Amino acid sequence: MKRKIVAVILVFVLIGLVSALWGYKMFFGEAVEERVTVVLRSEESYDEMTAKVKSSLLYPFAFDIYAKRINLDRGIEAGAYTFDKGMTVIEVARKLKFGVDNAVRLVINNARTPEALASKVAMQIDADSVAVLSALRDKALIAELGFSSAEAMFSIFLPNTYEVYADISPEALVLRMKVESDKFWAGGKRKEQLEKLGMTPYEVMTLASIVHEETNVAEEMARIAGVYINRLELGMPLQADPTLKYAAGDPTIRRVLDKHKEIESPYNTYKYTGLPPTPIAMPDMAAIEGVLNYEKHNYIYFCARAEMDGRHNFARTLKEHNRNAAEYHRALDKMKIRK
Repeated sequence: MKRKIVAVILVFVLIGLVSALWGYKMFFGEAVEERVTVVLRSEESYDEMTAKVKSSLLYPFAFDIYAKRINLDRGIEAGAYTFDKGMTVIEVARKLKFGVDNAVRLVINNARTPEALASKVAMQIDADSVAVLSALRDKALIAELGFSSAEAMFSIFLPNTYEVYADISPEALVLRMKVESDKFWAGGKRKEQLEKLGMTPYEVMTLASIVHEETNVAEEMARIAGVYINRLELGMPLQADPTLKYAAGDPTIRRVLDKHKEIESPYNTYKYTGLPPTPIAMPDMAAIEGVLNYEKHNYIYFCARAEMDGRHNFARTLKEHNRNAAEYHRALDKMKIRK
């Protein structure tokens, strides 16, 4: 009988010990697995704010318990909070309680339209996408910066990570991007590259946007840029399929057809020579560098490979290009890709 009592006591002691250790781990153990910044907005409720925070924590239940203990529900200041890897539930809750960390690492990249850019930016600062898009389309601001449209102003948004305040206004953000763009292009090396190319930063960004849309293969970008520069120097139309997709308003087109080449648009580079009037997307840095350091060669044509591996076959003559194109179209037919 005594053995049974001792065994039961040991079981309860073990359960208590495990519970204590687990409880200690929940409150004092690592709750943040990787560094994360959470933007809390003034119009959000306490539950909405804490739901955002808890989505990044390993022990959300422990957070609720400690948050209640320190009366966190009496108010959280809106702003951006960065939680470093290894922070505990207690440290996260106390950071929310005692002060806003208003600095945000704003990541700007991979946006095809001002609408897409506005949506991405709004997820990272204390402003909604409507306000950001309104700033991007503000005619007075566009004119102040020397552009003709939001799509043209798109060229100042260089892909990078920027330190900004979470409560920065969309208008101030646009002006900040213009400063960053001017700094980027003012460097001695880039100034020399622009002079060598005979292009303005705006023209480089426009061509880079086409190169960016043509391929995801970084090592091909300089070669593709070289093809387009050869065409520009020869006075040939660029005949860039991404510009037709842009003109059609459909980036999902997989097979460019003759009907697309008849679209009446200044972005139809089959109809009109020279660069399109604005960038057609936000180019990544590899595409920008690909244009600035374009490969010098005699290629005039290129076509996606039949292997569908994202790479291209390059050609110096139309005859050679037609063979490559026929092979590619046979592959499309085989895969039943009609549009």
